[in-house]
Amino acid sequence: MQSVDTAVTDLASAMKKFFRRVLPVMLVMLVCNQLNRSNIGYAQDHLQADVGIGAAAYGFGAGLFFIAYAIFELPSNVMMEKYGAKIWLTRIMVSWGIVSFLMAFVQNEMMFYVLRFLLGAAEAGFFPAVIFYFARWVPAGQRGKATAVFIAGSSVAAALSGPIAGLLLSLHDVLGLRGWQWLFGFEGVLSVVVGIIVFFFLDAKIQDAKWLTAGEKSALTATIDQEDAQHTKSDAGKVNRWKMLLNPQILLLCGIYFSVQLSIYANTFWLPTIVKQIPGTTDLSVGFLSSIPWVCAVFAMYFAARWQDKAKSKRPLLVAALLVAAVGTLAAAVATPVLALVFLAIAAMGFKSASPLFWTIPQSALHPLVLAPAIAVINSLGNLGGFVAPFGFGIIKEQTGSVVPGLFALAAASTVAAILVYFLKERKPAGDVTGKASAPGATRMEPSTAK
Repeated sequence: MQSVDTAVTDLASAMKKFFRRVLPVMLVMLVCNQLNRSNIGYAQDHLQADVGIGAAAYGFGAGLFFIAYAIFELPSNVMMEKYGAKIWLTRIMVSWGIVSFLMAFVQNEMMFYVLRFLLGAAEAGFFPAVIFYFARWVPAGQRGKATAVFIAGSSVAAALSGPIAGLLLSLHDVLGLRGWQWLFGFEGVLSVVVGIIVFFFLDAKIQDAKWLTAGEKSALTATIDQEDAQHTKSDAGKVNRWKMLLNPQILLLCGIYFSVQLSIYANTFWLPTIVKQIPGTTDLSVGFLSSIPWVCAVFAMYFAARWQDKAKSKRPLLVAALLVAAVGTLAAAVATPVLALVFLAIAAMGFKSASPLFWTIPQSALHPLVLAPAIAVINSLGNLGGFVAPFGFGIIKEQTGSVVPGLFALAAASTVAAILVYFLKERKPAGDVTGKASAPGATRMEPSTAK
């Protein structure tokens, strides 16, 4: 048996190693993921000119990704539980890279629709698999930090995607290929290569990690098992994981996440179009200017992560983030193109910070037996916002010639989500691994009843 002091030291050491070794690998995967998601936003005008894909068709194709994602998310997550995160995350990356590469050869609207659907099917399960991976490796007191750092990677990727897209689009007619073909082809191949490399870095289970000592493995495993046991004790009786998925709290989480995704993907797919309204812009300048909101979001998420691990309740922080998103989006709708970019940067600071704040709530409140399928359901249904936002904006743009009505709708959705947050219940984390936590084997407080 480990002594309490030794267990605490080993636990802290294991977490430091996890943040140094595993989290950077996850971040690289997420960067590739976001590059392949957002590249069509920069290629939109070129696809219209070369392939004849109009605003409504573009919006529908962009959104089809999320229909496939919703359909295949839960089955993919079940397969991940069967085969393990290492094999399944590698499969996801390689398959989405192949489909993204094939986008370089799209020739008509139907092919565009099919490939976008296949991309969603290939990627389904990626995010919940990572969140579930954290839940199996990271104690509750550090999980918010890990999730926040991971999700911050999407803002880093979004910030990088603009300049990278601008540079690749400038390769027009190099080797007889269009710039947008270079964009899809390069980013698709990058994902395949990274996916293969990742296979040799990830470990499916704590006991498989050769980079942890025996004491670190024991302390980390004991802590995760103890937290699972406390959840089980607080939810006495036999757990029916499928009935728990129909819990009103989970449906409420789906609705809030749907609103967050509306803002994220409306900006992901239509921000370049809004930026192009600034006089004198080119593909390259649009790429760099489009990165500004995402850079601002990275800093906002950093401070949100610091505040959330100190906060007893994540709800007030989540409400604040959603209201910032609403105010920024509303102001952007009535501002000049230059000021609209400034206000969209403020909005991005809100809705991007809302995402990691949101995910700490289901991670801490849901029963371990239902965590993986619940996360898959929340993510897949919430991600339908990724269909509604680009498709809705496409119709609005084609009918009115402007995206301003869409921005008003986003502001309203964020406001409603902020109100819904106060109907959520939270469970206080059992402890913290930084020295405030109880050591494995020591007496720990039961989780408080949900507020």
